[in-house]
Amino acid sequence: MPHSQPIDIINARIPGYQSLQMLLVNSQGVIEQILPMETVFKRVPPLDLQILDVAGDWISLGGVDLQINGALGLAFPDLAPENSHLMAKISQFLWNEGVDAYLPTLVTTSVENIQRSLAVIADLLSTPQTTAQVLGVHLEGPFLNYHKRGAHPAEYLLPLTIDEVKRVLGDYAHVVKVITLAPELDPTGEVIPYLRSLGITVSLGHSQATEAQAKQAFELGATMVTHAFNAMPPLHHREPGLLGAAMTHPGVMCGFIADGQHITPTMLKILLRACPGLFLVSDALSPLGLPGGIYPWDSREIEVKNGTARLPDGTLSGTTVPLLVGVQNLVKWGICDIETAIALATDAPRKAIDLPGISPKQAANCLRWHHNQTTKELQVMRILH
Repeated sequence: MPHSQPIDIINARIPGYQSLQMLLVNSQGVIEQILPMETVFKRVPPLDLQILDVAGDWISLGGVDLQINGALGLAFPDLAPENSHLMAKISQFLWNEGVDAYLPTLVTTSVENIQRSLAVIADLLSTPQTTAQVLGVHLEGPFLNYHKRGAHPAEYLLPLTIDEVKRVLGDYAHVVKVITLAPELDPTGEVIPYLRSLGITVSLGHSQATEAQAKQAFELGATMVTHAFNAMPPLHHREPGLLGAAMTHPGVMCGFIADGQHITPTMLKILLRACPGLFLVSDALSPLGLPGGIYPWDSREIEVKNGTARLPDGTLSGTTVPLLVGVQNLVKWGICDIETAIALATDAPRKAIDLPGISPKQAANCLRWHHNQTTKELQVMRILH
């Protein structure tokens, strides 16, 4: 619903707000106020005001995907000047899927590939973006534990030292927003503070860190965990490990995947009850938006079936399930209430990288969520853009 007039969205449920609210959106498409519905009669409305009554449906900002490896056939580590035009198509596709912003994620590959991709994204960040916004890069590797590398190619893993970090980042440290690393690879404890000094959020993952090693990493400045439960030791009653440390450390936020394959619904229930800081990611691979089948993936192939991607040896390598389908899955499976599920893909990832959630002064790129009482499905659509 493009608009050039002020609009009041009334009778809205908004994650984080009590009772029904109304959003006052000005003619520039910016939220001016969020007010309880009982104040509606105290307001003198503009003469050209439009009213949108959402009748108790949920309203949120669009999703933010902090871990997405590609889409429409392009893997982000394969970015190059000759295919850079595909980024606009991917951003439009994600926008149409309800995603406001994302971090293109570069999985472990050669330093040359990383540098080439970072250069393309640096150019993109210097130009205006009109659909889903690229916020920067999530560098997932190459500083990962060999034994928890998952589908990451072993030949490109690197030791975790400041010198190697500088070599990988090159002139593009300002492009990298998040980096996933295995903290046990750095016994000096120097790398995490160095990355934080560059303004890079440090996420722990693909790791065999003990509880003590993870706690030390959090004390040094790591604030995130990459795809909880996956590529890390399981929770154990005598060795809580990385995930146990994250669940009990104030301020740490864990990403997780809700495709039903990476974590079973039962474990998702446990995770949501035990961990106060969570956000959804898609971990989607390059076939996102394409049908199932066999696709190239670096020098290998992956097979996509029912939204799950695996290597020929059966190793789980990611999904092609869009971010907001994860929200719908959480509701469909009875994992959490609608408010929580929506917030996990919209406000929570923003919080993880220090962006504001739905609030005044934000662009009103709003989604409307309707819970169909007959089918029990959670339906979503954009209403303002």
